[in-house]
Amino acid sequence: MKICPYLQYSFEILGKKWNGLIIHYLSLCPNGTAHFSEIKRDLTEITPRALSLKLTELIDHGLIEKKVTSGTPVMISYELTEKGRSLTVALEPIQKWAQHYNKQ
Repeated sequence: MKICPYLQYSFEILGKKWNGLIIHYLSLCPNGTAHFSEIKRDLTEITPRALSLKLTELIDHGLIEKKVTSGTPVMISYELTEKGRSLTVALEPIQKWAQHYNKQ
């Protein structure tokens, strides 16, 4: 039996710890962007190093982009790309599935 390469690609991204939560977090941001410190503050269990690595990984996959605003101080924010926003549609059924089956 051959594994679907598209499903394999999806799980290469979403199967890694924090990736789906970072994408979900950015999708909930009111202005569509968040600073590193905001993401770290709200995803309390991720270490700064892990967050930095995950953001870089998601940038490399083309799911988020890093925005640098010049000034004093320089402001860096992260936002979903069109590709990243389209992935949030796939996360909604997963969230509903977890709500149904993960009764805590």
